[in-house]
Amino acid sequence: MNLEQLKPQILTIISNTSDSVDARLFSICEVLESHVPYYNWVGFYFRNGEKEELKLGPYVGAPTDHTIIPFGKGICGQVAVSNQNFVVPDVTAQDNYIACSITVKAEIVVPIFVNGENIGQIDIDSNTPDPFTAQDERFLEFVCAEVSTMLI
Repeated sequence: MNLEQLKPQILTIISNTSDSVDARLFSICEVLESHVPYYNWVGFYFRNGEKEELKLGPYVGAPTDHTIIPFGKGICGQVAVSNQNFVVPDVTAQDNYIACSITVKAEIVVPIFVNGENIGQIDIDSNTPDPFTAQDERFLEFVCAEVSTMLI
């Protein structure tokens, strides 16, 4: 799948203001999970009010117990602190990894910024070892930048 081909679908979802923000976020998760074979779990986490923690938002994939993640914990919690993309080619090599499923081999997390503030992130788990490329990062940065326009 050429990720560039998904951009128009993402833009269409985001521009559909008759749907709620959560419905649009869920639709984005569905598009990504169904069109990219190695995107096996796709979800959004957002800062939980003023708390130093993330709260799970819309997602597609296996249910997770990780609905609240403290800042600094796991890959998502580290991105909340670092404000940087985090690509994990092999989750077993990460000391500070929160295992969601034994089938997960790799993870990518890209932050979402609104007015320069990290307010959340997209989190993608893959059951394929080391599947994420620079193209995935750039595409997910695009998705997050577009998502931020819904959250202003």
